[in-house]
Amino acid sequence: MTRFLPRTAPPIRAGGLVAATALLLAAAPHTVASAAPTAAAPVVALGGPAETALHPYAEGGDGPKRSTARITVTGADDTAYEGEFTVTFDLTGAAGVADVAFEPEAGIECAATAPGSATCTGHGISPGRSTVTDLLLTAAKGSEQGDTGTVRVTGEAQGAAFTPFTTEVTVGGPDLVMHRLPFDHEPVPGQKQQAPITFTNRGSRAADGVVLTLRHSRGLDIPQRYSNCAYTTDEAWTTARCTVEGAFEAGATYTLAAPLTLKTTDRAYRDIFGYGIHEAGAGTARGATAARAARGPAGGSDGVLRAVPAPRPMAARALDLEPGDNEHEADFRTENTADFVAYGDTASGRAGATVTARLGFRNDGPAWIGHLRSGESVAVVDFTVPQGATVTSAPEGCRGVGAEGTALPTGWTGPAPRYVCPTPAAVRDDGGLDLAFGLRIDKVLLGAVGRVVVRGPELRAAGLPFDPEPGNNTARVVLNGESGGPSPAPSDGPGDGASGTPGSATPTPTSGGAGAGAGGTVAPGAVPNTATGNGGSLAATGSPTAMAASGLAVTALTAGLVLFTAARRRRRA
Repeated sequence: MTRFLPRTAPPIRAGGLVAATALLLAAAPHTVASAAPTAAAPVVALGGPAETALHPYAEGGDGPKRSTARITVTGADDTAYEGEFTVTFDLTGAAGVADVAFEPEAGIECAATAPGSATCTGHGISPGRSTVTDLLLTAAKGSEQGDTGTVRVTGEAQGAAFTPFTTEVTVGGPDLVMHRLPFDHEPVPGQKQQAPITFTNRGSRAADGVVLTLRHSRGLDIPQRYSNCAYTTDEAWTTARCTVEGAFEAGATYTLAAPLTLKTTDRAYRDIFGYGIHEAGAGTARGATAARAARGPAGGSDGVLRAVPAPRPMAARALDLEPGDNEHEADFRTENTADFVAYGDTASGRAGATVTARLGFRNDGPAWIGHLRSGESVAVVDFTVPQGATVTSAPEGCRGVGAEGTALPTGWTGPAPRYVCPTPAAVRDDGGLDLAFGLRIDKVLLGAVGRVVVRGPELRAAGLPFDPEPGNNTARVVLNGESGGPSPAPSDGPGDGASGTPGSATPTPTSGGAGAGAGGTVAPGAVPNTATGNGGSLAATGSPTAMAASGLAVTALTAGLVLFTAARRRRRA
């Protein structure tokens, strides 16, 4: 389903209250069409927030303050529904508690159909989640704090099955507001900053305990570890969820008994620190989930993280009235570098044999590199296939391109002369990208050289601005290296920051396959200086040291035997 633009609508009172007669006109007319049923009807899931808090009813002024509950529809992952669908709202369960108005997406029509009921109709549901309408909710006149009600949502369409959804509305609740901290956003490695987390409850009820969530990327650290916090770490993030007990009263401001310390580590580059506060009351869906997470594994040895204690216990359930101000994030830019070092491989074989070339790069740090906001790749590995060879298998995520790095012609189905393999959005300081290509040797050419370049994601901006040593961004894959001397060095290309086609040295043809026609000894080409990346593959940087010949001689056992030559590996000092 296409994205829609919001529009306004007059309110509908729930359950027997006066309903507005005209709600919305569609942005464009649509035709009524039914999708033909299939053997397996697609299942469509209705969804939205499990609970929504309402500001208490207030006379005068600008009228009651609205809360929003977004109702969504999620289509099957691999099946689009092309027909008309109807979503029905049963508002009778919220009668006397909430007044409801609809703000549908463009292309959706919503209208009152009976007292306490409304429908929204649209056409086409694509895979994934889309918005049907926002429910604009206000507390009904005469409602009191703590009143609750429900809105039940169902759907129907010919040839599709809908799962129903129910959302609960409650009058009153806390409104936890996190204060923004005044950080130095351009720190240096090793710098420490205090983080005196502070929040205010601007709601109409006390919060029954809170869960403080702290989330920082790999270049930052919080040295303190508390026993009432649960810690999780992945490739890019460390998250702490801390349960703080007590009643946090409406109108009061709280701060931690001791400020946290936010440290910029030696691996920092572009980093984010997020800090948020939510109620931990066991009676709320959000609070129960947060409390369970914070009771998870592993606390710390720095005691209990505490806020100002509440003067009295408070067991009443509450919801946050304005969840949008519960969290803040701070971005940090640290002057630092990361050395991306390319590596290649050597292999030998007779004509018709298939060998495996292991190539990629490692990050020698000190910084980690992450595009956390955009989610774009940090870099790509650009591999030009050696002459006389054809790619039979490429790693998942690698795409074939033309020899100049441009897109292949439409309809191209065969192997490509060049492959581009993007990295994830984050590359750790001890990480990299390890790739294995299957190469069929179609014609034995002594010293056939393929080029491996780690560069920027865009061919026209191939440089890596954080990398202080672009000279080691290039490596080689050598097939049937000639004995007695170093393999040819690769020609200039994107490895030095320029755009263009990675070059390859001119190979020397031989009469017959390695070990087949001559029936003699086959020796590999130059063995480069070796360093282990994530996968322990051979590094080939093209430096003089890397060109030292230290191969293993392999003797053919019989004519026609396929030979594979492995380069001796030794770690760079």
